[in-house]
Amino acid sequence: MTGVLDEVNRRTQLVGQNRLELLMFHLGDKQLFGINVFKVREVIPCPPLKRMPDSHPVVAGIAHIRGSTVPLIDMAKAIGKAPLPKTEGTFVIMTEFNRTVQGFLVSAVDRIVNLNWDAIRPPPKGTEKGSYLTAVTNVDNKLVEIVDVEKVLELVTGPAKGVSAEIAQAGQEASGRVRRVLVADDSSVARKQIKRSLDEIGVESIIVKDGREALDTLKELTAVTGSIDDQIALLLSDIEMPEMDGYTLTSELRKVPELAGLHVILHSSLSGSFNAAMVQRAGANRFLPKFNPDELAAAVLEHIKGSADS
Repeated sequence: MTGVLDEVNRRTQLVGQNRLELLMFHLGDKQLFGINVFKVREVIPCPPLKRMPDSHPVVAGIAHIRGSTVPLIDMAKAIGKAPLPKTEGTFVIMTEFNRTVQGFLVSAVDRIVNLNWDAIRPPPKGTEKGSYLTAVTNVDNKLVEIVDVEKVLELVTGPAKGVSAEIAQAGQEASGRVRRVLVADDSSVARKQIKRSLDEIGVESIIVKDGREALDTLKELTAVTGSIDDQIALLLSDIEMPEMDGYTLTSELRKVPELAGLHVILHSSLSGSFNAAMVQRAGANRFLPKFNPDELAAAVLEHIKGSADS
């Protein structure tokens, strides 16, 4: 256990191409769950908790950690399992994503594994609706369920606000030769948030769930006319996705002559551990942290209006 605790901070600084560092944990039984280490700040034994009146039922309490007051979410209860019966002897996975810091209570931490993204698969068909899984994989012949922590966080904080009226109006009035965006994201919450923001500024969207599906979609579109420029204004892609991550997706499309000039915005929940140089190395045009509807809408409109003027 000490080795896991000591290594988390170092591992969160690693940025690999199409590779995933997965922290595996338990929620009171033998089933293994996972979270991307890039979202993890550290793992600590559960500190004393203070219960807060009128807090969401899945919030076990708040704790003072490294000078900050942090909400601690019972991960088991949040995803529909029996809540952890006690906090003594449990652990907190401290995370930072979507511009917030929060802790997830888990019963035990297993270890960190290094995997290729192509070993990470979407959840089986029929399980997505109402599920808190974003992907699955196998480690040592054991199923590991990767939790959609963005969806868990939304359960507590509520849905993100929409685009402001001012930017929505500007979007409806803006000109642009092509007003369609390809969106790649494995989180159902993120896909809904992005689609809503694009709808509010009058921009059409094509939604896919991972990098490989995005690359295949782009190639299919170019096969029709031989050019992507008259079909897609830009690609808005998550970074961490099953089968092919956003870095690899960007690098791969830059190798295809018909796609090499496509504007790419990488849109990720990763923040503190994010390596901006990696975006440039992969060939992306811009990075946006999740999730600010106005920032996203403004970035999309800026490129659409710029392409109309060129």
